[in-house]
Amino acid sequence: MLPPLDDTTTIDQLTLDPYPIYRRMRAETPVIRVALAQRTFLVKYDDTKAVKDDPELFSSNDPRTPMQPAFRTHTLMRKDGPEHVRERMAMMPALTPKMLNAEWVPLYERLAGEYLDRLPKDGPVDLFSELCGPIAARILAHILGIPEATDEQMQRWSQLLIDGAGNFGWPPEPFAASDTANDEMDALFDRLAEQRRAAPDSSALSVMVNAADPIPVSQIYANIKIAIGGGINEPRDALATLIYGFLTNPDQLDEVKRTGEWSKAFEEGVRWVAPIQASSRLVTRDTQIRGYDIPKGDTVMTIQASSNRDEEVFGDNAEAFFVFRDKNPHQAFGNGPHHCAGAHTARRTVGKIMLPMLFERFPNMRLPDPSAVKWRGFGFRGPINMPVVMG
Repeated sequence: MLPPLDDTTTIDQLTLDPYPIYRRMRAETPVIRVALAQRTFLVKYDDTKAVKDDPELFSSNDPRTPMQPAFRTHTLMRKDGPEHVRERMAMMPALTPKMLNAEWVPLYERLAGEYLDRLPKDGPVDLFSELCGPIAARILAHILGIPEATDEQMQRWSQLLIDGAGNFGWPPEPFAASDTANDEMDALFDRLAEQRRAAPDSSALSVMVNAADPIPVSQIYANIKIAIGGGINEPRDALATLIYGFLTNPDQLDEVKRTGEWSKAFEEGVRWVAPIQASSRLVTRDTQIRGYDIPKGDTVMTIQASSNRDEEVFGDNAEAFFVFRDKNPHQAFGNGPHHCAGAHTARRTVGKIMLPMLFERFPNMRLPDPSAVKWRGFGFRGPINMPVVMG
C-alpha cells in the first residue's frame, strides 16, 4: 500500500509556517506523499535518520532535484560513494580543526569585533541585515578564498542559489536568477583561480587548484558554490534564530551568561529552527517505511524541521526554545556521509565567539515586538529580519 496522498498542502504554506503542518503529519501521517512537492515526506526522527544513514538504498543522486539547474551542474550534494568522497575531501584541508584554530578562528574574532563596532550603541537596528548576514558572508569569503567578493555579492549569490535549489514548484524565474549568479561567480573564480595558483594560501580555492591530483575545474567551482549556498544561510540563520530565542526568553539568556553554556545554546537554536529544513533522497530499490510501499525511483524528503521537533525524542516541549533540555540529538547538520562539512566552523564562530561577544557588548539589547520578526523558508528557513533596540 502506498502512503496517503496530500494534494492540498502547498509550498507557500510550508514557506510561511510549516510547523503546524508537520505537527499534524507526525501525529496522523508520518509518511505522506505531498503532491505539490512531488516528494514523499518523512517527518519522524527515526525515519529521517535511517534514510540519511543508508546512502545505498536512499541515494543523494536525485535526478529531479532543482539543485541541478540552480547550480548548473551535478554537485557533490547529489553524489554518493567514491565520487562524493573525492569532491568533498578536495576542500576539507581548508576546514580541518587545525586550520580552523590556526587561521579562521582568529580571523573571525577580529571580524566579529569590527562588525560589532559598526552597530549603533543604542537605538533600533535590523541585526539580520546589519550583522547576521554580513559577518557570515565575510568569514566565508575568506575561508573559500574569494575575499574579493563583497558582503552584498556573497549574500545575493547565496540567496539566489538557495531560491533555485529549493524551487520545488519549478517556475522558471528562480532558475533565471540563479543563472545570472552563476555567470557572475564563474567570472570571479576564473580570475581568482589563477591568482591562488600563483600565490597559494590556506583557502579552499587555493587548496583545490593546487592539489597534486585536482578535481575538474567545473567541480572546484561547484564546491565553492555549494559552500556559498549553505555556508552563509546556516550561520546567519542560526545567529538570528538565537537572538530571537534569547530575547524572547530572557531567563534562559541570564542562565547561559551565568553558566557559559553558549555551545549548548547554539545546538538548541539549530534544533528549534533547522536552517536546512528538508533534504531529498532517491529510492534505489523497492522498500517499505512504516508499512507503506516506497517504490524504486520515488523521491523521499527527510524533513529535519519536523524530526528536530519529534515529541518522542525531544519531549512535550519539543516545539519550544529551551537551551537546557536533557538531550539534544538534533539532525540540523544531517548525518551519514553528507553530514555538513561546515558544522564545526559554525559551532565555533557563532556559538563560541559571536553569541557571547554580542550579548556582552550589548547587555540591554531588546526585541520590542517579537511579532514583527518574519520567518520564511521551506527548504531553508530562518528570520528575514531582526528589528532590535540595542540599548
